[in-house]
Amino acid sequence: MTQEVIVRFPPSPTGYLHIGGARTAIFNWLFARKTGGKFILRIEDTDAQRSSAESIQGIIASLKWLGITWDQEPYFQSDFIHEHIAAARKLIDSGHAYKCFCPKEEIEKKRRVAVEKKITFKYDGTCRNLTPEEIAAREADGTAYSIRLKLPAAEGSIVFNDIVYGTIEKKYENLEDFIIVRTNGQPLYLLSNAVDDIRDKVTHIIRGQDGLGNTPKQILIYRALEAPIPEFAHMSLTLDPQKAKISKRTHGELVAVHFYKEHGFLPWALVNFLVRLGWSTSDSRDFFSKKELIEAFSLEGISRANSIFDIRKNDPKYFTDPKAISINAHYLRTLPLEEIEPYVREQLEQAGIWNPEFETAKRVWYLDTIDLIRSRYHLTTDFVTRGRAYFSEDYPIEPKALKKHVRKHEKLKEWLPILAERLNTVKAFTAEETEKTIRALAEELGIKVGILTNGTRAVVTGQLAGPGLFDILTVLGHDRVVRRLHKAVDLFK
Repeated sequence: MTQEVIVRFPPSPTGYLHIGGARTAIFNWLFARKTGGKFILRIEDTDAQRSSAESIQGIIASLKWLGITWDQEPYFQSDFIHEHIAAARKLIDSGHAYKCFCPKEEIEKKRRVAVEKKITFKYDGTCRNLTPEEIAAREADGTAYSIRLKLPAAEGSIVFNDIVYGTIEKKYENLEDFIIVRTNGQPLYLLSNAVDDIRDKVTHIIRGQDGLGNTPKQILIYRALEAPIPEFAHMSLTLDPQKAKISKRTHGELVAVHFYKEHGFLPWALVNFLVRLGWSTSDSRDFFSKKELIEAFSLEGISRANSIFDIRKNDPKYFTDPKAISINAHYLRTLPLEEIEPYVREQLEQAGIWNPEFETAKRVWYLDTIDLIRSRYHLTTDFVTRGRAYFSEDYPIEPKALKKHVRKHEKLKEWLPILAERLNTVKAFTAEETEKTIRALAEELGIKVGILTNGTRAVVTGQLAGPGLFDILTVLGHDRVVRRLHKAVDLFK
């Protein structure tokens, strides 16, 4: 019988969900869904000073927004500290760990000497072979101690196979007896993580390449606790254009999941973009439905090469990676209307221009309008900026449109009210009839039809470009078009 795949995502609640963390969660989630396994969300909140309830809520909210689902209630690592301490005691009792009474000041002094001599500092094992009597005497004196894992005394190395990076070897001589419990009794991440993974029967550890250095140490802990060793897959890193690792400290909210939610991204578009950072199929596809991505996903598709997240800080055209915006635009154009409508509604509500009738009497009009204007939009925020005129009478005129297509032709302040009256008499307010009316007036005035159509577009939508004008007029409707054309004279004041 094949063992059930169990993976986990263990975020530290010390801030918002970073897109690097989101990418790790997505890869774990995809692998669990692909294999029919289990995905566990474990909140690693043992750093009490930096963890916060707000961060926990934000991380969970961001994961839910992305559509990442877990298979049991999230739990907190801090609830299991007693297990981590018990594991450390077990390692001492079995001879795999020992109490280290060396003062921090003494170790720092030895570290400085090593730096001066230009040699790599390693703990020298001062407390490794203390006798039971010596240990008892130090404890009786109240000397604080940490707990260190005892490396094998023989020559050799840790060898393991990483699904992405292949065979990895770390010689014992390049490691030291490392601390697993601090002098204050707090277990370190290395121990807590391993103990939790053993308890949860985690079969695959999928995480960032920056965790690769800790893997040999964790394998030593697994071995010392006589536990099965999971398989490892370390994901390549995501770097900025300067080849620096993306981070909260350096890049701020540009690398926060909630930033993309607030700036008009569809959840699946962001998932799709993040997956394609450092993962690909043999045919290098860019777009996947949820079902297609789960079917296509494999750990072998993860690239060893680091990917570039083309952050465009202070770029007037792109506020983030153009590829991400392009993927979002694709889904904005192609997803079923019912799928993108809730995100449009959210924007309209935030802008204060949501009409409850869009759920009832005007539902068909509302969906038809979204369908008409979405083809040129990149973000859901575009519906309340570039598309505001469809949902509200309070909309701005784009300066370039005003200058080029309205004020450039002074006579439009006379012609547009005339057009309003002509359109007011049209019985069937269709694309065909409005086009016929506008062309007839242009011919009567002896002007190019573009002067009227471009001026009309600018006045009724506030935009320089968009869908076909006659489709726009029919969607806006007779009354709004006539009213807006009459008000155009105010634009010349």
